[in-house]
Amino acid sequence: MASLSKYEDFIKHREDFPSLARTHNGYPLAYFDGPGGTQVPTKVIDAVSWYYKTCNSNTHGFFITTNESDRMIEETREVVATFLGAKSGQNISFGHNMTTLNYMLSRAIGKFLQPNDEILITQLDHEANRGPWLALREQGIVVREVRIKEDATLDYEDLEDKLNERTRLVAMGFSANTTGTVNDVEKVREMTYKVGAWLLVDAVHYAPHFPIDVSALGVDFLLCSSYKFYGPHMGILYSKEGLLEMLPTYSLRTQEQRAPYCIETGTLNHAAIAGIKAAIEYIASFGEGQTLRQQIVSAMNRLAEYEHYLGKMIYDGLSEIPGVQIIGPSFDVPRRAPTISFTLEGKDPIEVCSFLNEKGICAWDGHFYGIRPIEVLGLLEKGGVTRVGVSLYNTKEEVERLIEAVSEIAAKSR
Repeated sequence: MASLSKYEDFIKHREDFPSLARTHNGYPLAYFDGPGGTQVPTKVIDAVSWYYKTCNSNTHGFFITTNESDRMIEETREVVATFLGAKSGQNISFGHNMTTLNYMLSRAIGKFLQPNDEILITQLDHEANRGPWLALREQGIVVREVRIKEDATLDYEDLEDKLNERTRLVAMGFSANTTGTVNDVEKVREMTYKVGAWLLVDAVHYAPHFPIDVSALGVDFLLCSSYKFYGPHMGILYSKEGLLEMLPTYSLRTQEQRAPYCIETGTLNHAAIAGIKAAIEYIASFGEGQTLRQQIVSAMNRLAEYEHYLGKMIYDGLSEIPGVQIIGPSFDVPRRAPTISFTLEGKDPIEVCSFLNEKGICAWDGHFYGIRPIEVLGLLEKGGVTRVGVSLYNTKEEVERLIEAVSEIAAKSR
């Protein structure tokens, strides 16, 4: 494992996050709740504030502040396209959140399909990438479910068996927010090519931790959320060239009927969009290279290494505590998100998280809207799991505090 000194700049830049100065019960707050939404650096806060202070206006007018709003939004589309490896900002649509965008997209695709056409979803997915597609059963679309294995990984043989000439779309996650499992999107893309099906990927839990190249992956649609990678609450949709225009999206007749605008209903959150641009530029500041794309990829690769280091520390430390059972793959697999879910014998997740809170540690309990995998794994009736995740501002010392606190509550439960 690489020395932590290689990542000193991540630790040095903790001061960029004002919320890290908070204390609770005399403890500095340790934010292991990143999988539900990360903390936000001053650069992003300033960008949102700048927009409200200088050019708060609606779009497409003929005066200075509306022109500045138009320019900022289009610049942000280009920056997001660079972040995702898309060809241009015309591939990038914004929405209030990923769920809303996916519902809009599912309704449009549903109108494009015929009864008995098929869609594949998986048992590993967040409900935001299941519910919108399951709802299409109302109009005769067949929605089939790919199983997961006992180790919380996808059953690719089951997926391949269920693909057929009537499959029109496969909707899958890039990484599971419940278990940290990273799916083999490349393998599934090859499978979908064979039957001519579209591939939609939910990258909400993947985008904060690894570089993405939608062009290389060949995905047709990809969704993510900027509040998971140090930005404001906004949803982002990537669509391959030509696809969005061919779909009958729900929109007012006053809406521009072309990509990327035709799926954006009403006035967008312009200040949040300014924050998205700042968040990506902040991430890029940790990388090297001549271009923004090179800096982003470099930064995300470095971040992935650092988070893997800390994630493995948590995994190994929790594994040694009697009564703790970790749900999901080990850190020996080629790719794994730094999200660790576990159960503790004799304690439900609410009790664990409440105890951690008293120690100044933020952690999640329950199913986190990834209700299906928690249900399939037999954990829903037990209150789900306790979940912790690593972000760029977490430290080795915080990990040690976390493991010590879980050891303490585990000792009390015996």
